[in-house]
Amino acid sequence: MRHAGSRRYAEPVTQKVPEIPPRLTDPRPVLAVGSALWVVATLVVLAGPESWESALPVCLMGLVVGLIGSTIFLIQRRGARRGDKGAQTGLR
Repeated sequence: MRHAGSRRYAEPVTQKVPEIPPRLTDPRPVLAVGSALWVVATLVVLAGPESWESALPVCLMGLVVGLIGSTIFLIQRRGARRGDKGAQTGLR
């Protein structure tokens, strides 16, 4: 019988992982486009027929979520620029 300590395992292979380009990791365009689309949707619902009234709360909540996301991003970016311990890294 073989003992568990006598087995030979292949050494783990570590590959160099390329960095993601900054233009793909920047959350600002996503926040801006998402918020703009919710503004457009809200305006369309407000200008549309009365049958679209039920969609207004959804549009308004989309705007609120975009505002909350933008606020969190700005707070994290400010903390990263100041060098706070709990702040994310890589935010400009």
